[in-house]
Amino acid sequence: MVDGAGSTETGWRRERGEASLSDVHRTIPVKNAWPAWRRAVAFIGPGYLVAVGYMDPGNWATALAGGSKFGYALLAVALISNIMAILLQALAARLAIGSGRDLAQACRDAYPAPVAWFLWVMAEIAIIATDVAEVIGTAIGLHLLFGLPLELGVILTSLDVFLILALQRLGFRAIEAFIIGVLVIISGCFAAQIILADPDWGAVVRGFAPTTEIVTNPDMLYLALGILGATVMPHNLYLHSGIVQTRVTGDTLSEKRESLVFATLDSSVALMLALTINASILILAAAAFHGTGRTDVAELGDAHALLAPILGATAAPVLFAVALIGCGLNSTVTATLAGQIVMEGFVGIRLKPWLRRLVTRLVAVVPAAGVTLAYGESGTAKLLVLSQVVLSLQLPFAVIPLVMFTASRRKLGPLVAPRWLTVVASVIAAVIVLLNARLVFDFLTAA
Repeated sequence: MVDGAGSTETGWRRERGEASLSDVHRTIPVKNAWPAWRRAVAFIGPGYLVAVGYMDPGNWATALAGGSKFGYALLAVALISNIMAILLQALAARLAIGSGRDLAQACRDAYPAPVAWFLWVMAEIAIIATDVAEVIGTAIGLHLLFGLPLELGVILTSLDVFLILALQRLGFRAIEAFIIGVLVIISGCFAAQIILADPDWGAVVRGFAPTTEIVTNPDMLYLALGILGATVMPHNLYLHSGIVQTRVTGDTLSEKRESLVFATLDSSVALMLALTINASILILAAAAFHGTGRTDVAELGDAHALLAPILGATAAPVLFAVALIGCGLNSTVTATLAGQIVMEGFVGIRLKPWLRRLVTRLVAVVPAAGVTLAYGESGTAKLLVLSQVVLSLQLPFAVIPLVMFTASRRKLGPLVAPRWLTVVASVIAAVIVLLNARLVFDFLTAA
């Protein structure tokens, strides 16, 4: 039997290959001689890159549509989705630290080639759907802030490849610092807007309690699935399991257990920040639009235009546009990293980061530009929401393997997930599959 790098005796069909993102793999030191607080600080970062995916421009469309149409009712979905995300991202970190594999590598090493290739295609579809949302969201942000035509904004988003290249040359810590810095700006923008909106805080608290209408009302279910797709994102599971390995996690069982605690703490705190921002978008829409009878606001441009007269502050639209562009830029960085992990882990194709970004972005630009030219701004909201539902439909193909791998003692050894965590994660996977089945049924019967 070989070591933990992999063999049939350890539960893997093939040995572990070269790590994804090999240029930054285990480059951030975590030394035993350091006090515990300093070791914990060394793990701060990956969780915030993951959190970015939970507040991308696609999430804005679903949250705005949900808040304006149903008020605070879908806050419960945002909360439940965030709890699901925390548990699933904890499993992604466990897989990485316990097996030394990211989720893409684990699928390749555990399944026959046809299955692995199918899962790779599903993961790429999810990343393209994410990128479509980023293209449209950033283009709208540029239009709202600078008045650029949407068509030009869509094309300009392709230039973000240079941002990726510059950041990666500065090292992985520079990428994390950039992401956290932009998140601080986004948080500040929403804090100011919420203060201006002055929501009904009693209704906000009640909105976090789920109701059966979420499942029985097809329109509400569609938006709920969109929020789910925007919150629990499949590419984030691949991303987290890859970038956790930028830390030197140690080789002993005690070191790995401590690394798992720190990595889980990092992602859990970061995702609570993501919940705060996601809830802020929905609360803003509910207070500013639903509360004033505007129940049909789903387009980012409409929301921007209505904020000033409704909130009575000219700064509100600017804050909205700045936060939107910030979300788009942040999502650009993390989607590129996820794309590299997926492509390298599943099929071993290693492209330069800028080339990987350019290929993915060009694929996303085509539908975004087509919809913008054909339907103008009115079509972008529908495409944004659809992109999030597509992400939700891809979730089972990432979640089910993740739960299976982390539940296997043969694959993870002593770091296998506790039984209670496996049971809860299995219930989450089942809920996701059932909700998606209901969505497909409603779509087919409506057609």
